[in-house]
Amino acid sequence: MALQDLTPQLRTRLNRMERAVGWFVLLATLLLLFGFGYYLYKTAERKGWFEAKAPFYIWADRATGLKPGDPVQMMGFDVGEITEVTAAPADDWEHNVYLQFDVKNTQAHKYIGYLWTQGSRAQLTSADLLGKRVVEVTKGTNGYPIYLFNPLQNISITEAHNLPELGKWKLAEEIYDATGTNRVIKALQPLSPELLQQVAAYKKYIRVIDMRGKEGKQITGVWNDQTAVFDFFAKTNIYRMPTDESPALSERAERLVSQVEVALPNFLRLTNDLSRVLSNSTALTSNLNVVAENARPMVSNLNTITAQLRNPEGSLGEWLIPTNTHAQLDLALTNANATLINANTNLANLADELSRSLDSLANITSNLNNQVQVNTNILTHLSDVVVHSDQFIQGLKHHWLLRSAFKTHKTNAPPARGVEPRRSPKDPSP
Repeated sequence: MALQDLTPQLRTRLNRMERAVGWFVLLATLLLLFGFGYYLYKTAERKGWFEAKAPFYIWADRATGLKPGDPVQMMGFDVGEITEVTAAPADDWEHNVYLQFDVKNTQAHKYIGYLWTQGSRAQLTSADLLGKRVVEVTKGTNGYPIYLFNPLQNISITEAHNLPELGKWKLAEEIYDATGTNRVIKALQPLSPELLQQVAAYKKYIRVIDMRGKEGKQITGVWNDQTAVFDFFAKTNIYRMPTDESPALSERAERLVSQVEVALPNFLRLTNDLSRVLSNSTALTSNLNVVAENARPMVSNLNTITAQLRNPEGSLGEWLIPTNTHAQLDLALTNANATLINANTNLANLADELSRSLDSLANITSNLNNQVQVNTNILTHLSDVVVHSDQFIQGLKHHWLLRSAFKTHKTNAPPARGVEPRRSPKDPSP
């Protein structure tokens, strides 16, 4: 049916319906666009598209368990993600794998501010038992912040003196003496006329940081370890972070398996030795059982003996010394005691007699000594008596009546040797 054939009332209702459908379609489209925009915003917020990101790169030995999109952790928090994992150029003899990652600032924490030139390191550690690895950065402890978010400027010393609010500007480089080895002024020192006068002795132009405003969301400078200055950030001068890489879990497992393979023969040998020891122990226990069976009568006899020993009459003494022997020993000991008593008495008497004899001998010698002391010629007389006695005996030997009493008996003496006549040395021997 054509539209011209409709009545004016139907035509009016149809126009109203068309306008309602158009408004509905427009409202649905707007809601769809709003929902899609909100989704994009949340996705960007979740992925950190509106947040500041600081790029870093490291060199690794291998890319095992690492891929782009993996999170980067610091103190247990996800602070960024890996953006690139590629092999080093073929002519690079020093490095194997190039790995780049980003660290971001969130609304709650500015994680980039934790990273300083000293103390911040990238550690490649195992994340699970399947060979997965994770990049974990450590918190800085000293030095300078790696990235800056305040404006940088290169100005002369004269321009530096004319800066507004001079105390809110900081030095963006380290100042060295003429030799280039001794540091004179550290970076991040607030500017002052005295400091500028000191810097003027070494440099005419300096790089400074404008600290008057708040930090922006875009990186403005990055620290250069070689030149000791904050360079202008151009997304090409990425900071290289020192790396500590631990072996992957699969490599550790392989090393462990290798060690087990090496140690397994020794372990089997040890088990064989243990089995042999257990067998010997079994045989020993069986032999001990036989020994115990054989020792059972001896134990019973010992039990009987100990029971006899507990007898108050002293059965052990009766076994060693019978009753008749005991009586004889008692009689012998009694006689020996009496003999010893008599001997003691006789010895006492003998000692008394001997003491009296010695006293008498002492008196005799004392009298003799007195006689000798009184009569000095007694020794001469005694000598004469001895000489006269010898002469008397010699006279008796020569008397004809007693000569035979002193005659000596002749023995078979050897014949006397004749004296040979002396010869001349020239005479021939006989």
